[in-house]
Amino acid sequence: MANEGDAVSHADPANEESFTRSLVADTALGPLRGLLLTLTVVTGVVDAVSILALGRVFVANMTGNVVFAAFALVGAPGFSLSASLFALLGFLAGAYAGGVLITRTGDDRGALLRAGSAIELAFAVIALALAAASGDPGVTHGTLSLSGGEFGAEVTDALAALLALALGVQNAVARKLAVPDMTSTVLTMTLTGVGADIRAVVGKEASGAARTAARAALGRRLLAVATMVIGAAAGASLALHVSPLSALTLATALLALVTAWVTLATRRPAAWRAFPGQRR
Repeated sequence: MANEGDAVSHADPANEESFTRSLVADTALGPLRGLLLTLTVVTGVVDAVSILALGRVFVANMTGNVVFAAFALVGAPGFSLSASLFALLGFLAGAYAGGVLITRTGDDRGALLRAGSAIELAFAVIALALAAASGDPGVTHGTLSLSGGEFGAEVTDALAALLALALGVQNAVARKLAVPDMTSTVLTMTLTGVGADIRAVVGKEASGAARTAARAALGRRLLAVATMVIGAAAGASLALHVSPLSALTLATALLALVTAWVTLATRRPAAWRAFPGQRR
């Protein structure tokens, strides 16, 4: 008779189906996972631009941005206090706007994400147009060819505020959607969960059902981390070797994709559009 460890080591069709469904075929979530994963790529691209071309400022991760602001306050070289403060204010304004959307869209998750992505796209387009019209080196030169000053101080502050506005909306919407492991911006708790999931997957004390659930959660969390890495790598590669403007163009194109995708997905009623506690 095979022991529990032997049983888990063999492919189990039911387990494999559960793992696959948790990633791409969960009818309760519809396209939400795919949409939020795409927004996670956007986060990586945008933060690559902000770190490499806007004076070491985060526009999506406010924990890092607060720390960078503290560095700038004590005179650490290479950090922009004004950009950090504009990003903080922009993020708060974006989160406030996201809260207004949550109130106005009621119990429709699809409508909430559609409105949020459209507003985020609008801010990204404005930021892209501002960067392109500035005539600064960041429009045509990668940051590897420059020693600094990719954008002027005023343009840097404005871009930091606009991009943080967009990511503030995204954070507020993703927080309300509450799709497991898909925050779209913050990976600290996701990585904490990865450590716990690995223990549950390999630990002998876990039951078969618990191990299956842990395997699915581990896959989701690793996928979220991978998409952030892909976005950051793509954004950094463009910002370094082509231009920060090209990376902003990629982020804007991805936001346009998300907006079009969710608009098409909400053309008809579906179960995934209701929040879990409101389903009948």
